[in-house]
Amino acid sequence: MKVLVVGSGGREHAICWKLKQSPRVTELYCAPGNAGIGKDAECVPVSAEDIPGIVALAQEKAIDLAVIGPEVPLAMGIVDALEAVGVKTFGPNKKCSQLEASKAFTKSFLARHDIPTAKYKEYTDKQALIDDIGIFGWPMVIKADGLAAGKGVVLAENAVEAEAAIEDMMGSRVFGEAGDKIVVEECLRGVEASMLCFVDTNTIVPMEPAQDYKRILDGDRGPNTGGMGSYSPSLVFNDALMEQLRKEILEPTLAGFQADGLDFRGVLFIGLMIGKDGPKVIEFNNRFGDPETQSVLMRLDTDLLDVFEAVCDDRLAEIELKWKPQTACCVVAASGGYPGSYEKGKVITGLDDVDEDIVVFHAGTAFDADGNIVTSGGRVLGVTALGETHDEAREKAYDNIEKIAFEGMQYRKEIGIVGTI
Repeated sequence: MKVLVVGSGGREHAICWKLKQSPRVTELYCAPGNAGIGKDAECVPVSAEDIPGIVALAQEKAIDLAVIGPEVPLAMGIVDALEAVGVKTFGPNKKCSQLEASKAFTKSFLARHDIPTAKYKEYTDKQALIDDIGIFGWPMVIKADGLAAGKGVVLAENAVEAEAAIEDMMGSRVFGEAGDKIVVEECLRGVEASMLCFVDTNTIVPMEPAQDYKRILDGDRGPNTGGMGSYSPSLVFNDALMEQLRKEILEPTLAGFQADGLDFRGVLFIGLMIGKDGPKVIEFNNRFGDPETQSVLMRLDTDLLDVFEAVCDDRLAEIELKWKPQTACCVVAASGGYPGSYEKGKVITGLDDVDEDIVVFHAGTAFDADGNIVTSGGRVLGVTALGETHDEAREKAYDNIEKIAFEGMQYRKEIGIVGTI
């Protein structure tokens, strides 16, 4: 089969890396890809958000299956556009993609179907929001309604921080139209965890759980990022919790999709807070999480192409997901200054020095004029290791990230260390 993966980050590199292992994949393309993906797939310089360009590419290459990685083209309707010209596509359509493109849409869905989540209120008027500062206590969770590359959430500790965040989002519009509506939520306490699920119109199947680390600094301090590392399986989960999640979240979500006419086919990412009063949904995303995907796909034993096809064909119930028993740990190397402003074009050294069993997933990399691999994004690399134990996976990942260097490189030192509920 000829397969096209759309996207250019660490998530897409992990998907390409896994698809390359399938004996049924005869040609593998990635648009636009990055410097690392080029080792696993043929990169084609078409932007993930150039919907007509992606459609033309799929037709030119006679693609049998397209796999959409990022959230923005999904929200733009790329699945609808590809399917309209007969290209089988893995990912939710534009209607379903509102689950990530609008936080208010998801909160309404969760409330309507009695799925546990935080209390919330929506605002489109800045003064009304300022008048309600502290409505759910402190810290105050302030979210831009639309897509903001994982950065549109502020946990304000006091009124000064809250007013500054509101002014950024609704006044200065730092996230553009994504901040025209704001969702304010109560702050949930506990341990944050992630569950990725394959979903078709009849079935929802959770993957092995993972834990992500959103804050830029150790000790869960500093601003939110797209994710500074992950590990799988998450130590937060046990059989009792999984059964509770199935009854209270997974089954009601699938039933809600069916009741609301949401023909969801793809990956549903469920962000969870595991607290003393049980699990609650923080957010839904419409695609593989990043960097959870890097850890989860390292452990998947089932042919990923088989899974993608089954989801597209509404045959997910026929697939048995098999997992390696080892632990995977991914540590992200980020550019200096991220998640704020940062410089690009920093030469990366040491990539050839890592151990043979380490996979370095490229996220924000490119080639310069001299053929050097250089930084081109905020999150640059995901150094990922498998270990027979949780501690071994962590040790291998950290031993190897120390072999890599670029000017300004930063990474958290305690990925894999679990907080307490």
